[in-house]
Amino acid sequence: MHPVRHAILFLFFLMASFTSRVHANQPADYYGIQVIDGQTGRGIPLVELETVNHLRWITDSGGWVAFNEPGLMDQEIFFYVRSHGYQPPKDGFGFSGVRLQVAAGGKATIRMKRVNLAERLYRITGEGIYRDSFLLGEPIPLAEPLCSGMVAGQDSAFAEMYRDKIWWFWGDTSRMSYPLGHFWMAAATSERPDQGGLNPERGVNLNYFTSPDGFSRPIARLGVPKGLIWADGFLTLPDSTGRERLLCHYAHMESLSKMLEHGLAVLNDEKVEFERLKKLDMEDRWLFPAQAHPIKHREREIDYIYFGETFPNVRVQADWEHYIHPETYEVYSCLADPQASANETTVIRNADGKPDYAWRRGSKPMTSTMERELISKGQLQAEESHFLPIDVDSGKPILIHRGSVSWNPYRQRWIHIGCQSGGTSYLGEIWYAEAMELTGPWRRAKKIVTHDQYSFYNPVHHPFFDQENGRVIYFEGTYTQTFSGNDVATPRYDYNQIMYRLDLADPRLESVQE
Repeated sequence: MHPVRHAILFLFFLMASFTSRVHANQPADYYGIQVIDGQTGRGIPLVELETVNHLRWITDSGGWVAFNEPGLMDQEIFFYVRSHGYQPPKDGFGFSGVRLQVAAGGKATIRMKRVNLAERLYRITGEGIYRDSFLLGEPIPLAEPLCSGMVAGQDSAFAEMYRDKIWWFWGDTSRMSYPLGHFWMAAATSERPDQGGLNPERGVNLNYFTSPDGFSRPIARLGVPKGLIWADGFLTLPDSTGRERLLCHYAHMESLSKMLEHGLAVLNDEKVEFERLKKLDMEDRWLFPAQAHPIKHREREIDYIYFGETFPNVRVQADWEHYIHPETYEVYSCLADPQASANETTVIRNADGKPDYAWRRGSKPMTSTMERELISKGQLQAEESHFLPIDVDSGKPILIHRGSVSWNPYRQRWIHIGCQSGGTSYLGEIWYAEAMELTGPWRRAKKIVTHDQYSFYNPVHHPFFDQENGRVIYFEGTYTQTFSGNDVATPRYDYNQIMYRLDLADPRLESVQE
């Protein structure tokens, strides 16, 4: 190339580069709108702002929207405001929204009244968690505020303390580069709050295990040639040598409803991959409830691990040998013949005529669904159930789909965070319940989170995040369009995990105690 032409092209490249940098949007180019919780003053994630001509923005985890829309700047704009579990301001005509004078470099605050007892804090997984805060130059707590592990979405969270870190696990994981991601469990770690990790009110810095391309990699492939691997029941136990190991139950699924195999797996610490520990008989599937979050508890000088899809109804002694032998597991039930149908089953009753709920072997665990069926058949009275709490406000029974249980030192009771099956949204209503005993009876429940035609399933409380002796607790769930009947998925938030905080000193929870 001729030297003069080379110099001209080089100058042109520099000018183009400089021009692109000059015209790149800066924080001052945006109008910042923050929606805050009227009770706490904290930014609210997942608030939708919609213009009269139906342009929509969703607040990020800081509660911010970075607004820069050609044709709508330097004028008054009306925004409809809506969010699950929050009441927006209304004008004199009853419209739920606000009018804002939109101008670059300006800011506005919208205050909303919280209806939910629990406070929505932030999104944990996915892309663009703090996108708008980033564009506006607002403070951001996360090390990777825009995307970690190249993850677009993740289904159903588990967490377990292992080797002085918090280990996080998720099911089906989606990516931006193709509609299919991976389906063999994803994992990440984070630091404990007392060892350098973030205060849980601010967020979770996730360090994903990734493939060479940077995308979250499977950690439970287990050599299956096709199909999905779903794992649950993550826990730690010392092996025969006394070494602490991380274990789980797995299910090899051909489809969402057809299981090919299930068993127990153990983490290979060097490879950070789960390996088969023991393949189990399909007849033992009911001993390992789906989506279980194990509880370790000592009873009568014996350490046990308790499992349950909704409430604890399976247990095994907390040692390696008992854990790998299904014949040693016990179930909580009052049924004489669990194989029979509800109208044929005999409920075992004690001398006082009350159902004889007890830990038994060779039976099947009682569930809330079974109790409801037995009640409908007249085999059990409603007040005799252990796993069908009533709504303290309406007196109606609440059928829990899934949830988690833990001991709470502040309330001096076992507490339960669960998702209702078939509530005002099909799988989007979250309830709080208490019991004096791990097995209940769980008598009363209070709704703490609601959703409008959207799912928020598989909630899990994280006791390792509890604050003020358990007065303040944190729980998350999967926010997803799936099963909701909603035709529109929420951008960025859909199929991801959202964290909530609940203050157990809230006087509205007192009605839960008997």
